[in-house]
Amino acid sequence: MSAPVVRNLRCERTTRRPTMNRSKSLLRATGCAHPRKPAAFTLIELMVALALAGILAATTAPNWRAFLATSELRDRSEALARALSVARSEAIKRGTRVDLCPSADRLRCASGATWELGWLTFVNDGNAAQPASDATILGRESAAAAGITIAVNRPVADYISFTSLGHARRHDGALQMGTFTICRHGQDARKVVLANSGRVRTDVTHEACP
Repeated sequence: MSAPVVRNLRCERTTRRPTMNRSKSLLRATGCAHPRKPAAFTLIELMVALALAGILAATTAPNWRAFLATSELRDRSEALARALSVARSEAIKRGTRVDLCPSADRLRCASGATWELGWLTFVNDGNAAQPASDATILGRESAAAAGITIAVNRPVADYISFTSLGHARRHDGALQMGTFTICRHGQDARKVVLANSGRVRTDVTHEACP
């Protein structure tokens, strides 16, 4: 059985009117006229939309890049401060020295102040300059993002060593304290400060990086 046909009597009555112009007006008024096709974008409208999108991208891109650069600098300073705090905590917990040193390959300590290359944290029972083959490795950090530099003063240039009491002491027993200045051209420097007590703090400065 076929479905019943629903007839629009209002439209039928309207279309029976003799006057053509009046009939068309009534059809439009009652919704019985043919539906309009959806309007498409013209070429000019499309070009305007693309131009506006380009302007928006051009104005937001520099701000986005600046945000990413600031985030990378903050992340590096926080990672270093966290590594120092963990090394100190582990030295106290284990009752032995724990060292943190710059390292390019995360296997051995690098010579010189090259902290932007990454670092290595290890248990140093024998006060050695390099981790022993069976040394317990507590942490590894990869190289910093491009353009980031870490400047240090001499006492913390080659390594930081924490004693079982949590104090920062060189292998010969000398006090160890210093400042790490994390920088990138065009940004404000961030500093990680190590006190001779072994405590660590971070500072956000208004010093422009060179």
